[in-house]
Amino acid sequence: MNKFEALGLGEAIIKAVNDMGFETPSEVQEKAIPILLDEDTDIVALAQTGTGKTAAFGFPLIEKIDHNSRITQGLILSPTRELCLQITNELKNYSKHIPSLHTVAIYGGASITEQAKQIKRGAQIIVATPGRMQDMINRKMVDITNIGYCVLDEADEMLNMGFYEDINAILSHTPKDKNTWLFSATMPKEVSTIAKRFMQEPVEITVGHKNTGSKNVSHEYYVVNSRDRYAALKRLADANPDIFSVIFCRTKRDTQKVAENLIGDGYNAAALHGDLSQNQRDLVMKSFRNRQIQMLVATDVAARGIDVDDVTHVINYQLPDEIETYTHRSGRTGRAGKSGVSMVIVSKSEVRKIKSVERIIKKSFEKKDIPSGEEICQVQLFHLANDIAKAEINHEIDSYLPSINEVLENFSKEELIKKFFSVEFSRFHNYYKKAKDLNAINEKGGEYSNDGSTRYFINVGEKDGFDWMKLKDFLKEVLELGSDSLSRVDVKESFSFFNTNAEHQEKVLEVFEDFRMEGRKVNVEISKGSGRKGGGGRRRRDNGGGFKGKRRSDGFKPKGKRRFDSNDSKGSGGNQRRDRRKRSDRR
Repeated sequence: MNKFEALGLGEAIIKAVNDMGFETPSEVQEKAIPILLDEDTDIVALAQTGTGKTAAFGFPLIEKIDHNSRITQGLILSPTRELCLQITNELKNYSKHIPSLHTVAIYGGASITEQAKQIKRGAQIIVATPGRMQDMINRKMVDITNIGYCVLDEADEMLNMGFYEDINAILSHTPKDKNTWLFSATMPKEVSTIAKRFMQEPVEITVGHKNTGSKNVSHEYYVVNSRDRYAALKRLADANPDIFSVIFCRTKRDTQKVAENLIGDGYNAAALHGDLSQNQRDLVMKSFRNRQIQMLVATDVAARGIDVDDVTHVINYQLPDEIETYTHRSGRTGRAGKSGVSMVIVSKSEVRKIKSVERIIKKSFEKKDIPSGEEICQVQLFHLANDIAKAEINHEIDSYLPSINEVLENFSKEELIKKFFSVEFSRFHNYYKKAKDLNAINEKGGEYSNDGSTRYFINVGEKDGFDWMKLKDFLKEVLELGSDSLSRVDVKESFSFFNTNAEHQEKVLEVFEDFRMEGRKVNVEISKGSGRKGGGGRRRRDNGGGFKGKRRSDGFKPKGKRRFDSNDSKGSGGNQRRDRRKRSDRR
C-alpha cells in the first residue's frame, strides 16, 4: 500500500503519485493533507523551501474542487512568474487523471488576452502572481467572487517584495467564508499580521522550528577583505570542481556584473534577474536544469522560481538585507533528501551578522579559510584522477592506438602519468603560484571613532562644486543610505572626509571601487591618518585626478564603469530616484 493512500487521497491522485514515483510523504505533507481533506479550516503551515509544500496544498485542493463545474473555485497566489509556472505544472501532473480539471497560470510577461481566454474556457484553479492578478481583476477579466479556497504560497516572500496592498485588494474580492491556506518558510511579523487579518482561528503546522533552515544543509562562512570578494568566489568554485550552484547578490547590477566576470574568466555561468525578458529567463533556467550552467548568479526575487534538486552549493556573495531571506537562499540546496552547503563570503565588519543569522535559523556556522592556490591545485589533480578512473573507454579510438603508442613508446608509465597530469596541473599552478592569502586576519588601518563609525577620504571637494550639504546629498543617493548613517562631512578644496556607521564600510568601498563622475574616477579610501586634520591630502594622485588603486592579485579588471552627474543630487527628486532604484534593483 502506497503511504499516500493512508492520508485519505482519492484514486486519481494516488494513480498520479504512483506515476511520478512518489512513495513516502514529506513531513509537511503528512501533517497538512489529512487536516485539509477532513476539515474546512484556515491553516498556517511553516516549512522550509523544498519540503514538498506544493503537494501539501495541491493534493487537498484538487480533491475538494468540483470538477464538473467550470467556475473558478481555487486561487493560488505566488511571488514570481517562475514559481507560478512551477506550481501550475505540478498541479497539472497531480490531476493528470482528472481530465475535466483545468489549472491556468496568470503572470506578467505573457499575453493578458490569451490568459483571459484560457480562464473563460473554464479554469477551476488559477495560479497567479499578485500584480497580474490585480490587473485582470481591474479589467474584469477574471471572477474570484465564488472561490472556496485561497492559497498564499511563499507568503513571506510576497510580502517582502511589497505585495501587501495587492494581496489586500485581491482578497477583498473573495468570499469571507472561504478557506485560506498560508504556506511560508519563515514567520516574520508581516506574515503574522496578514494571518490575523484574513484568517479565522487558523490551524498552525510547523515543520522543525519557525524560520529554521533545512537539516540537510551545512553552513560555512569565509572572512575576506572587501575588495577580494570576487577572487574568493573564484577560489571557492575552483576548490569544488563538481560545483552546481546558485550565487546570490543583493542587486541586479551586482548580479549581472558577477555573472559577466565569471563568464569572462571561463566559468559556465549566467545571470538571473528581473531585467531579463521572460524568454531569456526561461532559456537560462533550461540551461541550468540541463547543467550547461554550473554557476547561476541570481537576485533573491528571481531565484524564487528555482526548483532544482541537485544544487550542491548556495554561495552568498553578499548577505541579504533581511536576515530571514537567508533561509530562502539556503533552501535552494539540500532538497529532496540530498545534502548541500551554504557558503557566505563576508568582510570582517559583517561577521557579527553571522551571529544574527544563526539565531534565526537555529544552526551554527563553521568558519573556514579560503583555499590556497596549492590546495586548489591538489583538489583539481585528484578530481582529474577520479574522472579518469571512472571514465568509460571509448573504443572508437582503438584504430588510432598503434600510432599513439608509437609516439609514446619511449616513455615509462610514470613519465606518461606525469606528462598527462602536467597539462591540467600547469594551468592552475601558473594561475595560483603567486596568489596571495585572501583570508582577512586583521583589519589593518582605518580609523574607527568612539561612536562606532568609520572615517573615509574622498578625492572630490570645493573645486568640484561641493559644499558639505551637497556632498552629503551626493553620498546619500549613491550609497543609498539615510541621513542618520552619514556624519562628519568635511569638505576641503580638492578632497573631503565623511563618516558612516561601521556596518556600511564594505558597501562604501564596493560602491566606489570603480566609480566615475563626469568621466573622472572618484576614489574613496578609509582614512589612515587623522581625517579631521586632512591627513589624507598628501597621497599621490594619478593623471585622472584620482588616487592609484590597488591592483588585484588575480589580474581581474572590472568591465563596467559607473557614472554619476553631480547635478543629479540637487533638488528634491534625488531621494525619490534613490527609493525607486532601491526597490527595482532587488529583482
